[in-house]
Amino acid sequence: MTHAVKPILERGAWHELDHDQRADLTTRGIEKIFDPELRASVLDIIEDVRQNGDAALVRALAQFDKVEIAAENIKVSAEEIAQARASLDPKLIDAIRDSIAHVRRFNEQLMLHGNWRFETAPGVMVGEKATPIESAGLFVPSGKGSYPSVLIQLATPAVVAGVKNIVVVVPPVPGTNGTVDPAVLVVADELGLTDVFRVNGPAGIAAMAFGTESVPKVRKIAGPGSPPVACAQIEVQRYGTVGVMLLGPSESLILADDSASVTLLAADLLNEAEHGPDSSSVLVTDSQELIDALQGEVARQVELLPEPRRSYALSSLGVNGGAVLTRDLAEAAEVANAYAPEHMQLVVRDEEAILELIIDAGEVLLGQDTTVSMANFVLGCPASLPTSGYAKVSSGITADAFRKRTAIAKSNRAGLIAMSDTVLAFTEHEGFPAHGNAVRIRLAESAAL
Repeated sequence: MTHAVKPILERGAWHELDHDQRADLTTRGIEKIFDPELRASVLDIIEDVRQNGDAALVRALAQFDKVEIAAENIKVSAEEIAQARASLDPKLIDAIRDSIAHVRRFNEQLMLHGNWRFETAPGVMVGEKATPIESAGLFVPSGKGSYPSVLIQLATPAVVAGVKNIVVVVPPVPGTNGTVDPAVLVVADELGLTDVFRVNGPAGIAAMAFGTESVPKVRKIAGPGSPPVACAQIEVQRYGTVGVMLLGPSESLILADDSASVTLLAADLLNEAEHGPDSSSVLVTDSQELIDALQGEVARQVELLPEPRRSYALSSLGVNGGAVLTRDLAEAAEVANAYAPEHMQLVVRDEEAILELIIDAGEVLLGQDTTVSMANFVLGCPASLPTSGYAKVSSGITADAFRKRTAIAKSNRAGLIAMSDTVLAFTEHEGFPAHGNAVRIRLAESAAL
């Protein structure tokens, strides 16, 4: 039996689409995050947490997650973590360790490029010192699936960066009495994280922003989530907690020519499409023949998925995503940059030539042997990536997301003298005589020697 809904919506030729049609594809529901009604409801939760702490967290769990717990049980106990480890398949524990190892190695390479200095002019040295932020709050979603890989992708970079205080918030598994995903708990345990809390999504974001009787306050929050969670991360920044923009519903874009295997292409389109009904999966190609051949193969493969993944995939492809035809691969790269995908796969004969044209993407995976699922779980490069077009201005979560940079400079007297004319010209123009005197006094001292 096949579904009446076409798995891939043919959106037509890019050069023939009008502004609204292009915007419908490239904005992919970002307005939901900024919906006034959603914002008002999220603000109510945030304000409740800000004023009432743990009592508000208990209230939010009961109202939104249908979980009744006492405030003293907000924090996950060591006994629960031990039980989680005992309940997990040893093969999954091995996979968790393998994934952590790859992510750790990637981020350790970044850490090699931290402090630097060079002589910018004779007698003048400038550079930077990289240091970890003092605290970080990590949000791991729950609901549509189990996401230990998300915590690996968030927490491993924070640990490698040297963040001393790391807080993890995880909503309880739906339909339980407050149970936290045991695989997520094992990841936390593997990384030495003990501050893990069962809290509703938006309320958990607020808890980490303000601090409660149970949940410590942090300076930066990161983690993907639903529109309410994303909205909460935006709103708490008004109170001084930094967020990461924007880790929303999953999305992928595949740029392919007619060299692509139709079977593999269909599988890769469904990879991210199965995440949820608000996900988006897009094919951009210069081959109408490829689109035509793909319709039947996607229809065949989507039927193999269980519910609700099948319905999610149909929505991600047939409603939120689809296939875009371009006149050539250069125009295909323009479409990819306009979309600025979270995950991008490049399946073309000349990978490097087209890669040169790609400017805006969270990640680019080269070839059909480099799958998004590999990137999600084990490659080591960041898989918590900007969505909703934010790849145009931001990057994935790595150790750099948990470090800050302090500028360092040193000048000897010769350097001061060499730069004095420039300094004095600016101080006179901008009207800061004390600034100028700081240099003039030293010039006078040097002249007296």
